[in-house]
Amino acid sequence: MRTTARTSRRVMTFAVVAALATGLLAGCASDDDSGGGSDGGSSGGAGGGGKTTLTVGTFGTFGYKQAGLYDEYMKLHPDITIKENVTTRTDVYWPKTLTRLQAGSGTDDVQAIEIGNITEAVQTQADKFVDLGKEVDKSKWLDFKNDQATAKDGKLIALGTDIGPMAMCYRKDLFKKAGLPTGRDELAKLWKGDWNKYVDLGKQYMKKAPSGTKFVDSAASVYNAVVAGSTTQYYDKDGNVVWDKSKGVKDAWDAAMQVATTNMSAKLKQFDKPWDQGYANGTFATVACPPWMIGYIQEKAGTAGKGNWDVAPAPVAGNWGGSFLGVPKAGKHQKEAIALAKWLTDPAQQDKVFAKQASFPSRSDAYGDLKVSPATTAYFSNAPMTQIFTDAAKNIPTAYHGVKDQPILTAITDTGILQVEQKGKTPAQGWDAATKEVKDVLGQ
Repeated sequence: MRTTARTSRRVMTFAVVAALATGLLAGCASDDDSGGGSDGGSSGGAGGGGKTTLTVGTFGTFGYKQAGLYDEYMKLHPDITIKENVTTRTDVYWPKTLTRLQAGSGTDDVQAIEIGNITEAVQTQADKFVDLGKEVDKSKWLDFKNDQATAKDGKLIALGTDIGPMAMCYRKDLFKKAGLPTGRDELAKLWKGDWNKYVDLGKQYMKKAPSGTKFVDSAASVYNAVVAGSTTQYYDKDGNVVWDKSKGVKDAWDAAMQVATTNMSAKLKQFDKPWDQGYANGTFATVACPPWMIGYIQEKAGTAGKGNWDVAPAPVAGNWGGSFLGVPKAGKHQKEAIALAKWLTDPAQQDKVFAKQASFPSRSDAYGDLKVSPATTAYFSNAPMTQIFTDAAKNIPTAYHGVKDQPILTAITDTGILQVEQKGKTPAQGWDAATKEVKDVLGQ
């Protein structure tokens, strides 16, 4: 599950107030806020007639319904009906979920938690969740994934679903026109171990760039990719805010500034419409891509991109995105909810979701049977994507996270970097703007 855009602390506070004002404590029978995320509160599959109705609260597209997992589970358990309550945006979903957790009522039986919110859940809501560490063999999950969902007392509040091991997606046709190597192995060697080498290649690309093209979609995406591979980002291991002293942040900012102050960026904000059009028009040659972005690129770039896109290992392994499934104690059917959460995160089910939408499992015992659809493989020049993402997953460092990770990240990318990239400010001015926004986020 990808990390979706979030708003600042002020907007999130407003969302909590709005949630209270609209009576969201009353329950979760009709949680869909978008008209497109779910089927208006109806069953996640065939539904109907079950003795026990289990609700699954999710955001965005988890792929369980799309891969037929709810229908499959209900056939295996005729006494169970599953209803998925989907909220499209996480910046709406999480404040609403927090309100219900704190109230001790209105939660779903199984509650999804996005990576940007897991630290807050662990630090402030651990007592509201069932300890799933007693229900599973934790060694089946990647260590860093378990670490993210483990409270100080050792309680595992949620099971990892997917992760976002990063690779580099690139247009080999544009590389060829720019006089650069096009083979994924050769490129991986050129930038291995250092994002600065990737930036240097971008400078070479721009010397002979095909007309109307840039090397990378945005400086912010480079920042995200670099910081995602760092152990220390915005908090230290003791939970102290260290974003302004963090080597990970400094390295990511420096790399982003090299991009923002040169001509190699298309200056597109990710997930906005112009970014989608950039794929369709072939206006940038590279983008850092976790597995969940593969399907997105294929959709937005369209038939013109088939066979032109390829995938290579990223300079440094990092994680972008990922989610968890927890079982709130306030749920009415804890035993059944635990069984469903375990089943949904089993390798067989995770493999099916990967095949459907390339959500990469956080269980290492699922990797042996992962297969990308033939159509997607052909689209990306027969790149060995499963192997590339698996190798990256095994080398993702355990990063220290804090409650305000996502708002701090957003302040840096959407305020600081954009000031430089789109408004012509100096890196120092961009950093100052980001600092003011971060202080606001932290209430300083």
